[in-house]
Amino acid sequence: MKTSHALAFMLLTMATVTSLSVVRGDAQAPAGPDQMVAALKQNLAESQKRLRQYEWIETTAISLKGEEKSRKQQRVYYSADGKLTKLPIGEPQPQAAQSGGRGGGRLKKRIVENKKNEMQEYMERAGNLIQMYVPPPPTLIQEAKDKGNMLLRPQPQGPIRVEFQNVVQPSDLLALDVNTNAALLSAINVATYLDKKEDAVTLAVQFGTLTDGTSYTAQTTLEAKAKNIRVVVQNSGHRPLAQ
Repeated sequence: MKTSHALAFMLLTMATVTSLSVVRGDAQAPAGPDQMVAALKQNLAESQKRLRQYEWIETTAISLKGEEKSRKQQRVYYSADGKLTKLPIGEPQPQAAQSGGRGGGRLKKRIVENKKNEMQEYMERAGNLIQMYVPPPPTLIQEAKDKGNMLLRPQPQGPIRVEFQNVVQPSDLLALDVNTNAALLSAINVATYLDKKEDAVTLAVQFGTLTDGTSYTAQTTLEAKAKNIRVVVQNSGHRPLAQ
């Protein structure tokens, strides 16, 4: 079955690619939770500035039950008016041919269309849910911290993992891996769910760094395990945007 999730693509990539790059700075390592939160909020507020000087290639792949169903590439950049622009690269993938026949063919086509619509609606809901976490809303981060739902966990590789629980709904988790030298994000992980906890939705964002120190979202992975759907968005080929 071939699925089409264009709106889900938009929700996911706009929530990650455009809003999560963090500018390298000269700040000192935060001394405690208050300083860490303040530094994170400042970096998030400044996050979009540097990427506006670049264009890059966004590759989005959707897999269903472990089988890749679609892949597309887009040229991404900010236009002069500050809007994110995405231009398709190459020809769109051809739609799978529908089998012929009379009543049986029409019935099969209707079933396939219903499945596609159901899956697209599900992915839109998952995308809307993820938007509530990414980029991390400063007000929700502050509220979780004030309620005692913030933990700092040193990691073996050096960064500190800042975990926020019960951010949007009970038992959810927003984890930020932070380079403590300048409070730079190196990864974001979200574990949440839709209507019930068994309907788990996870998001994993990994960051890369350009030669001038600009941090960007290198790979974003959204998984909806209840539906066996996996969406991977990769950003690469960054180069200065022609003026």
